[in-house]
Order: sequence, then C-alpha cells, then structure tokens
Amino acid sequence: MILKPQSLDIRIILHFLGKIVLGFGVMMVLPVAISLVFGETAPVIDFAIGLVIAISVGIFFILMARLDEHVEMSWMHGMVVVSLGWLVCMVLGAVPFFLSGHWASFLDACFESMSGLATTGLTLAQDLDHLSHAANFWRHLLMFLGGQGIVVVALSFLVKGGPGAFRMYVGEGRDEKILPNVVETAKFIWLVSLVYFGLGTLLLALCGYFSVGLSLREAVFHGACIFMAAFDTGGFSPQSQGVIYYQSPLFELCTIVVMVWGAINFNLHYAIWNGKRKELWRDLETRTFLITLSCVTLLAAAALVKGRVYGDLIGLGRRGLYQIISAHTTTGFSTIYPQQFMLEWKSLALLGIILAMGMGASICSTTGGIKMMRIGLIGKAFREDIKRFLISDSSVVSTKFHHLKDLFLDDKMVRSAALMTIAYVLVYLFGTAMACFAGYPVLESLFESTSAAGNVGLSCGITQATMPAFLKVVYIVQMWAGRLEFISILVLGGFFVSCIRGK
Repeated sequence: MILKPQSLDIRIILHFLGKIVLGFGVMMVLPVAISLVFGETAPVIDFAIGLVIAISVGIFFILMARLDEHVEMSWMHGMVVVSLGWLVCMVLGAVPFFLSGHWASFLDACFESMSGLATTGLTLAQDLDHLSHAANFWRHLLMFLGGQGIVVVALSFLVKGGPGAFRMYVGEGRDEKILPNVVETAKFIWLVSLVYFGLGTLLLALCGYFSVGLSLREAVFHGACIFMAAFDTGGFSPQSQGVIYYQSPLFELCTIVVMVWGAINFNLHYAIWNGKRKELWRDLETRTFLITLSCVTLLAAAALVKGRVYGDLIGLGRRGLYQIISAHTTTGFSTIYPQQFMLEWKSLALLGIILAMGMGASICSTTGGIKMMRIGLIGKAFREDIKRFLISDSSVVSTKFHHLKDLFLDDKMVRSAALMTIAYVLVYLFGTAMACFAGYPVLESLFESTSAAGNVGLSCGITQATMPAFLKVVYIVQMWAGRLEFISILVLGGFFVSCIRGK
C-alpha cells in the first residue's frame, strides 16, 4: 500500500526548499554589482525584480513551514527537496534573462537557466554579443553555483549538519564526503573553488590582456566568466563565437588546463592540498580518464587525418584534440562552429566525440556523463571475470583498486556502476528518439542528446531558438536528470504518485 505524505512531510520539504531558494536568490546581488561597475541601468531593475521574487519565495516557504529544531529529514525528503529545488531555481534564475529581452520566450529563458545550473552550456540566447555584462555574468555564475551545487550553497550557509544534510548532498549527485561532516565538506568545496577562481581569473585575464588584446576591465570580466565556465565544465562564453572569439592558442591552452582541473574529483583536490600529490596518478578515475581520453583521441584523430580535415598537426591539435578534451571533461568549449561537426568531421570522428561526451570525467566533480569511476569499475569487473576463466576452479579471484585508498571490488559496486551506466545510455537514446521524431537526422540527434544529458554543451546545430518547444523541454529534463543522476528525480516522481494515489 502506498502511503500518502503527511503534513509534516510537506512542511519539511518546503522548509528546506525555502532555504535553498533563499540562498540562490541572494546570489543575484552579484550581477547587480556587475551592472553598477559597468554603468548598466536596465539590468539593475531586471535583477532587482528577480532578487525580490526569489527571496520572497524563499522566506514564504520557510515561514509557512516552520519546524522544530529536532526534526530531521528522511532520504525521501532530501531527494525531493533537491530535485524540486533545481526546478524552482531554474524558473527563478530565468526571470532576469526573460526581462532582458534576449530570449524569445520564458521557456527559452528557463532552458538557459537550467543549462547554466546543470553546467551544460547549450544556449538559446539571441544577440549574445550585445547582452548586458550583468546578464552575461549571471549565465556564468549559474554554472559556478550549479557546478559546486546549489545544495552545497545552502549547506555552507543556511543548513545545519546532520543526517538530513548528507541526504540532500547525496541527492545532488554526490555520494562521497571529503570530510567527516558534510557541512565542512561543502565549505571545503567552496574554499577550493574560490581559491581557484581567483588564480584562474588572474591567469585568463592576463592572457586576455596580453595575448588577445582586451582592455583590462574586459580582460578581467572575460577571465572570470571563462574560468567559471571552464572549471565548472560548463561551456558558456561571453561571446556568441565562444572560444573562437579570442583567436589565441595561448588562451585555448589555458582553458584546457582549467577544464582538466575542473574535471578532477574534489577528494583528489583535497589530497593534493594536503601534499598527497601521488594520489592523482594512483587513483582509478585518473587512470581510466587517461586511457579513455587516449582511445577516443586516437579514434577521432585517425578519422580526421584520413579525411584530411586539418592540414597539419597544429590544426589537428587546436581543432581536433581541443574538442575531444572539451567533450571528455564535459565542458563544451569549441574552437569550431557547430555546423562544422557535420560538414567536416567524419562519422568515426563524431563517434569518438560522442563517446567522450557520454563517458564524462570524475564523480564528485563538476562534470556530467557516466563518470570514470563507473567505467573503471566495469572494466575491472570484466578483467576479474576473464581471470576466473583462466585459473583453476579452486582459486579465489579478488580485484583491488585504488580510489583515495586501497579497495576491493565487490558485486554491489559493479551493480551500481552498471545500473547508472545503463540509465545514462537510455536517457541518451530517449533524447535521440525525440529529436528524430522532430525530424532531425539520427547521428545529429544522438550528438545533441548526449551533449544535453551528459551536461556537455557542444552542439551540431540542433539547439536553436527555432527548434520545437517539446524538444526544448526534453533537453531541459535531460540536463536536469543528467546533473542529478536520476535517483532524486525518480524519488520526486514517486512522491507525486504517493500524493495522488496514497492512502
């Protein structure tokens, strides 16, 4: 029998949802400050409206659902809070976009907002080159918030520790704590991100000033935006041409460094900060990433060389390898235009980049996709099964791997990795089918669907303001589901079913 949620359940969900929304709304102060720095008037009003709405909604939820301090949330509460929180923040984050007039509809603005929060990078913005600095900064700040996690924002400042805090943390697609206390874990994630933000912005600003020729103020602005998009493996850019706009090999190299650094598990960042640098090379995730990156690079390079797409090694590196690294880290930066994927790249090269997008990088990082830990565990399981056939029946086979510490492979790990991999593949195929239904070719549909659900942001040209509205909704759901890794969304679906059919 399905039990209907009680009033206490609703109050718990609304109370913590309000805290997430409140923390999210406060962040709109930052684009207001950017407006004042650049002397923009209209965006101040847009973001003031958005800020007032968000804070009002957050305070309303908190006041309407006051709780005693001893009340703890269950796994169901935590999952529902997270999945609902992302949808509510998507809608609230879209308000300033829609008011700016650079998005054709509120649905397009919601698409942009979810793309930012999910660190995807697909965009429906119109006349991006003339978008205000404030709105442009907000696009990239959404990636910074979504990459670290909007729940992490709430845990850092507004939510006390305890089992409930951990359940929200897990609901956002992370199941590894860096420190024993999940609130301290959240604060460490923000400490790492802010330190890297300062260093990365400085690096990219200097590169933009000396190598690209931007003014000092624009160099700092572009440096901050590009860093947030690269480190949080998002892919938004202040200009419609993306990374192509900068026309600088040095700038591209700097973005590669930041992309790869953002693709690393935050646990490994913690180990590096504590002097355990060898962990970076011993970890199963890092080794799996290097193996898969080598494989897809060779696959794509062979196809590009055979097709004589790029005439020299420099062109192959800047136009070929760059896209592969961007895809595999699920960043979505591109040094070629979307249509060039279909016009210039051969099917085998496209297969390589689709595989890279689908696999993604590290768990407990800012990346999307299946993740290297799961790919590595499945690979270890295959190797273990082959060993069993090669040795005597009386021998016991055990497989050890290193992830932060030495661990033994067990069936539960493999089952979890395999189920999550299957879930991602099914979502990739679902999006492909929907795009095919809308009239797009199969290969292009698979490319765009994998990019959306894998939170990558590379596009072959399907993602435009003119595409069917239902396909925009499909991609929004894919971005949302891919970022949260399905479980919390399935729990939300079960919660709604229990509200309707429960007794």
